[in-house]
Amino acid sequence: NIGHVKRLMRTAQNKKRSKARSPEQQEKNAALIVAAHEQYLEVAEHYLDKARVTLAKLAQHACASELDVVAKLEIEGFMGHAARQIAQTRRRVVLGETIAHDEKVFSIFEPHTEWISKGKAGVPVELGVKVCILEDQHQFILHHQVMEKQSDDQVTVSMVTEAKKRFPQLNACSFDKGFHSQENQRALPALLELVALPRKGKLSQQAQALEQSAEFVKARRAHSAVESAINGLEVHGLDMCPDHGIDGFKRYVALAVVARNIHRIGDILWAQEKEREQRRARLAGRAPLLKKAA
Repeated sequence: NIGHVKRLMRTAQNKKRSKARSPEQQEKNAALIVAAHEQYLEVAEHYLDKARVTLAKLAQHACASELDVVAKLEIEGFMGHAARQIAQTRRRVVLGETIAHDEKVFSIFEPHTEWISKGKAGVPVELGVKVCILEDQHQFILHHQVMEKQSDDQVTVSMVTEAKKRFPQLNACSFDKGFHSQENQRALPALLELVALPRKGKLSQQAQALEQSAEFVKARRAHSAVESAINGLEVHGLDMCPDHGIDGFKRYVALAVVARNIHRIGDILWAQEKEREQRRARLAGRAPLLKKAA
């Protein structure tokens, strides 16, 4: 049963926690790790084979309902995940291979989930899907893009291009250093009047002069405001997506961006109303003085 599989899994995990220091003990422990994993994988494959036999028997019944067909497809999907994980575990632990990053799946329920290296203290990595946003000087999000297996430098030009389709007046943009690439440095000036995209590595005199210019420095100082938009999206629900599938994720992100912009409109209206109230209060305070003077 499942308890048997779990016990074997925990045994295999505990074998890997040994702190043996001598080469002989390390070699002995490595053999124990391989043996524990082989036993665990053998039992897992046994249950997987039983599931295949059961599905084959069920397939012989032609009177299956639509719900049964859906359940069968779902079970087959999980069986595919199990077969892959068994194969990868055997390759990694028993055969000593290194599993390529693009072969790894970090969630069997949401296969589009990616390993995100943030490089920040306290939260070095996260599991999810990256989203790029472009915010204007009034703190409205003009465009967003869900980055499926893409890095920052791969979406730079498309972010600007798509934003300019909706907002042709967009003529300047500031980026993090992660968006830098030689291709982006060449392509962006044709789209924008001012490109504040810091370069990586040692700068040439020309690049150094550009990044020290008043316009570039001013744009970079204003860039930190986008962190507020990112934090706002996370605080208002985008730290975790309740929808399933990549399409559900994209839909949820789009709705979160709309909600953020509506929230920003509310902030502006609230500030305007507060200013009107303060103005009325000031006028009310002056009214008796004006009456006496008359």
